[in-house]
Amino acid sequence: MRREPVRDLTRRRFLKSTALGLSAIALTDVARAQHATQPPPKPIPPDEFSVTEAVSIEVNARPILSFDPNDRAHTRFGSLEYRSGLVLTSRFPGFGGLSGLRLDPKGERFISFSDKGNWFTGKIVYNGREMSGLADVEAAPMLGPDEKPIATRGWFDSESIALDGSFVYIGLERVHQVLRFDFSKGFTHSRGEVVPLPAAAAKLPSNKGLEALVFVPKGMPLAGTLVAMSERGLDAKGNLIAFLVGGPTPGQFSVRRTGEFDISDAVLLPSGDLLVLERKFSLLSGVGIRIRRIPLASVAPGAVVDGPSIFDADLHDEIDNMEGIDAHVTPEGETVLTLVSDDNFSLIQRTLLLQFTLLE
Repeated sequence: MRREPVRDLTRRRFLKSTALGLSAIALTDVARAQHATQPPPKPIPPDEFSVTEAVSIEVNARPILSFDPNDRAHTRFGSLEYRSGLVLTSRFPGFGGLSGLRLDPKGERFISFSDKGNWFTGKIVYNGREMSGLADVEAAPMLGPDEKPIATRGWFDSESIALDGSFVYIGLERVHQVLRFDFSKGFTHSRGEVVPLPAAAAKLPSNKGLEALVFVPKGMPLAGTLVAMSERGLDAKGNLIAFLVGGPTPGQFSVRRTGEFDISDAVLLPSGDLLVLERKFSLLSGVGIRIRRIPLASVAPGAVVDGPSIFDADLHDEIDNMEGIDAHVTPEGETVLTLVSDDNFSLIQRTLLLQFTLLE
């Protein structure tokens, strides 16, 4: 059996023992022709001294050769097959705390963001089917309706993201707000507009608010709806509170909570199924993540939705505080899931980028 590096053992033991301490504007029915991940034709001049303007940064990548550190031949994990992974680091002090991401249809250009209210955009570089690094990475502050960084008004804990053409929706967990940015009007320099939410959203627990956003495109049930799920806002029966914002049938529903898992993100597959990324942490069982598959057709006001787990992992695997998930389809027809972790700007946690093939 391969011995784990002392650093990894220390990190895993610390995470297990401390349990991480992790903590309507009308919705369009038709997506804009421009995809939000596409940058403007002319690059924004970088300002290497200030995060109040867009700045180009360098991100280093170290490959994760095996999702199971003790068995490189082990590649099947539930309904997923491991493709590749990266440990990301940067000398830029604001890099980290990544709470989600969305990719272009090719799985290359990305929009990500930190829980400190900063955008990160760039491109995933591939060597064949495996990720090898990031290129053209740029950081910029999220701007509010007043064109000032949202952090200046105390809006932070940006935790969730959804795309609708050129529109980008960002959920702010601690203040229970959703902002909509039109990236066709300045890319990351665009201003966020407040999306009206149901009154019940304001009653979600502090730091356990909106953690997952999914926009339903034309041609699917609930087309034009923004699906917003809370991390651990519980209804009277202990299930996770979620909302349908806009669309044909706005309202509230619940996601059945089992195994003490909380929601950390979600993505909608072309098949019409929701993949919900969840995590748990405790002193006894340590840290775990899973992905549940829930039919979108089962989502409706007043419903309690559920679905089977298709993937489970813990600290025996190469995970960290996994907070983001997205999906794209390769030219060969494979559905690829991309997961990203939030390192909480901690020296003992890592920013991981992982990819898996969905097998069934």
